[in-house]
Amino acid sequence: MSRDRTESVLYDLPGPRARRRALVGTVLGLLLIAAALALVAMRLADRGQLDAELWSPWIDPSDEQFGAVWGLVRQGATATLIAASLAIACSLVVGVLLGVARMMLGRVLRVPVVLFIELFRGLPVVITIVFVWRAMVELKVDLGFLPGEAALWYLVIGLTLYNSVIIAEILRAGVLSLPRGQGEAARAIGMTERQTMSSILLPQAFRVMLPALISQLIVILKDTSLAAVIGLGYLELLRRGNQISQVLDNPIQSLFMVGAMFIVINFALSRLATYVERRLSHSSGSASAAEAVVPAT
Repeated sequence: MSRDRTESVLYDLPGPRARRRALVGTVLGLLLIAAALALVAMRLADRGQLDAELWSPWIDPSDEQFGAVWGLVRQGATATLIAASLAIACSLVVGVLLGVARMMLGRVLRVPVVLFIELFRGLPVVITIVFVWRAMVELKVDLGFLPGEAALWYLVIGLTLYNSVIIAEILRAGVLSLPRGQGEAARAIGMTERQTMSSILLPQAFRVMLPALISQLIVILKDTSLAAVIGLGYLELLRRGNQISQVLDNPIQSLFMVGAMFIVINFALSRLATYVERRLSHSSGSASAAEAVVPAT
């Protein structure tokens, strides 16, 4: 069935009048957006926010502060990537364990797991980070055996608690979306529940839920900036941007540049996710095609 034919089954194809209305609406929307951007640019220009000296430390290599600014940015970006990498790794490990425990434990034993998941899924991530931070400080928990500063691990643990339960639910949804015959066939040939989960269900669930998983991992990267909002003391990218803006007295320019960096990093991660998804789909399609041409014995 062709693509046009499939779409016509799902909904009526728009006629000439509907397409014309859609085109007019799109043009009007773009004009409104352009007018709003022009108005913002005019207001910024009136207040001197587009003056070259405010942007020079960021974009002019001949500026005497250019090297210091980008040195701080490099340190902040490194701190952000370290925190995000640790939080992503920990969230994946804990999330998989929670998801598997919720699916495989008995009715009574899974109650604490469900309560844990529902508790941290319902809390805002910023409250989770603040709770971990203040609880560890008040209880005088020593994190000196871990590499890095304590503020890094307050952020990582808070992000892990929040995102691991989200990943657990994503994984559980992926397993539940698989045909029931997958697990039944595995049990029929004598595989245990653990073997069925690890060898049959989890690999397929990861492939099915990969876009959602990658989206959640990008959220983890963005949420590292909450350390600057709550005053955690961890000098990640946003905190470095705030420091630069205070010294140079150009908050709009500094935050604009930091925001652009986050957009570039997240866009690169989303493109990587698309590439990985296509590779996995191509690999699974090639394997299925190979199995189809193998004669039955």
